[in-house]
Amino acid sequence: MVVFDQDLCTGCEACIKDCPGSAIKLEDGKAQSCRACIQCGHCVAVCPVKAVSIPEYEMNEVEEYVEADFKVCPDQYLRAVKFRRSIRSFKEKNLEKEKLEHILDAGRYTATAKNMQACTFVLVQEQMEEFRQLLWKEIPGVLEILKETAPDYEKAFRSFYKKWLRNPKDDTFLFNAPAFLVIASENPLDGGLAAANIENMAVAEGAGALYSGYMMRVLGTSPALQEWLGIGEKKVSCCMLLGYPNVKYRRTAPRRKADIIWR
Repeated sequence: MVVFDQDLCTGCEACIKDCPGSAIKLEDGKAQSCRACIQCGHCVAVCPVKAVSIPEYEMNEVEEYVEADFKVCPDQYLRAVKFRRSIRSFKEKNLEKEKLEHILDAGRYTATAKNMQACTFVLVQEQMEEFRQLLWKEIPGVLEILKETAPDYEKAFRSFYKKWLRNPKDDTFLFNAPAFLVIASENPLDGGLAAANIENMAVAEGAGALYSGYMMRVLGTSPALQEWLGIGEKKVSCCMLLGYPNVKYRRTAPRRKADIIWR
């Protein structure tokens, strides 16, 4: 439950007005919970005197607002979005643990439906070679299933498999990336939103990413890979390759005109 420090609370009602679930009331001039809530933390964030806490969360991670830290230049941000590229050529260098923690924190702090915070992030790097071997071991069985359920994918994946048999370095599934991230969630939108923030943080850390619909299809067809990853009953929302880019893009890529309906 949310805890309101009665000694600190001034009864300003800021938390009551901002609570999306109307789960806070004022009693004897002090704020307190009146029913169960989704623990979104708005009350913690809005309180001017730090009178609110959620003990089961990591309260020592709560940061104070400093206006200067949030002056993001719109033009610079748009340029960063424009320069974003899907990376398919990676350096043979692992991402540092501290950087990976920053990257995954961007996913952890992403909004989730009903504040469920139910995404599972599986980051494979130290055991990447083991995962890679299991992947290719599973591919023949995956092909047999796709032949019946998704013949177009079966045809494409079979060509990938033949290329790999000729040259194991010709890996069209993992592109020899040093790290592989799987996001599993009850709500696919939660995983998708987290993935977008994760990619932005990866780029900020000097890394690059590639969303892999191919790997989502493979994982969805292979119980053995799902078991190895430990995602349980959750559905795979996103597969992403991560690593330091082995290519430098010198300009943005062109795009079609936006399809926007102004009403």
